[in-house]
Amino acid sequence: MLIVSQRTRGVKRAEPLVATSQRSTLRAMQENTPQTLIDRFGRRVDYLRLSVTDRCDFRCVYCMAEDMQFVPKSEVLTLEELAQVAQAFVRLGVRKIRLTGGEPLVRHNIMELVEQLGAMEGLEELVMTTNGSQLQRLAQPLKDAGVKRLNISLDSLQPRRFRQITRVGHLEQVIAGIDAACTAGFEGIRINAVIMRGDNDDEILELVDFVRDRGIDLAFIEEMPLGRITDHDRALTLADSDWLRTQIETQHGLMALGDPGGSAGPARMYALEGSRSRIGFISPHSNNFCHLCNRVRVTVEGQLLLCLGNEHSVDLRELLRAPGSTMADLEQALLGAMAIKPERHYFDNSEEPQILRFMNATGG
Repeated sequence: MLIVSQRTRGVKRAEPLVATSQRSTLRAMQENTPQTLIDRFGRRVDYLRLSVTDRCDFRCVYCMAEDMQFVPKSEVLTLEELAQVAQAFVRLGVRKIRLTGGEPLVRHNIMELVEQLGAMEGLEELVMTTNGSQLQRLAQPLKDAGVKRLNISLDSLQPRRFRQITRVGHLEQVIAGIDAACTAGFEGIRINAVIMRGDNDDEILELVDFVRDRGIDLAFIEEMPLGRITDHDRALTLADSDWLRTQIETQHGLMALGDPGGSAGPARMYALEGSRSRIGFISPHSNNFCHLCNRVRVTVEGQLLLCLGNEHSVDLRELLRAPGSTMADLEQALLGAMAIKPERHYFDNSEEPQILRFMNATGG
């Protein structure tokens, strides 16, 4: 059973629904070959970004509205349902799962899910994106439960500005969390920063120094046009990756490490001269990386999003809660969904946002 949603209000170049993936699935069954998630463009999906909550203890200006309306709890997938979804993906060849939100560590009893996934046979990488607010107490338990790497959001090293960007966050709490993560000994830690011109673009080199001092990585992410905002004009504040790299190279040598992929995800990584730290650039506007896409997202409502910048989705929650539904039904829905994974996204800051959901609803 494939429950397809096409919430395409304002979305351009919607991709047609085809049965290519279903035919491939049938052929694989007939040939008795293992089934994996391969879309109609030949890309293999082996990476799942699994959102465990749309709630967050921050209200970052580029991520959500100040007065957010969150998903009713009855519509949120339970921890058991999230584990079922993860298991189905792993059975179909997914080897990496990133837990996201909102802020994943504010989800009640989240460590139960982390421990279950950390012990899941076939899953090679369990990683997490967090704002760092809860890491002072949870960094070591996360590491012990099997989380290998952390991405931690940090857009400013100035307490007042950090408060303005997050609306409610405390910088010292996040830095203490980052240091706790460094002490815990994760395989990798990366700081994610969104730079906005006229706002925090004077802190680029300070952020580089911050990660260099700790021997961790840093990725600059171009702000994506998700959800309507009133705090700033995205077209005016966009700091593209080439400009950011130029600013860094006034003080530091950077050596390209190749195309995106591997543990770096969509980031183009550069070695920072004289340091073990790496600097990355995630460029959904200026350097489209969709041809390398190996990932899908599941929102906390159970919507399987096949593309960050596209609204075609599959309703997994309805399937999970249908009487008599089985793991085989879930797996067939995931295989069938590959037919509607689009070739690429289309972001344009000169128009109204095509995607009305905020990043916290998508799964950051």
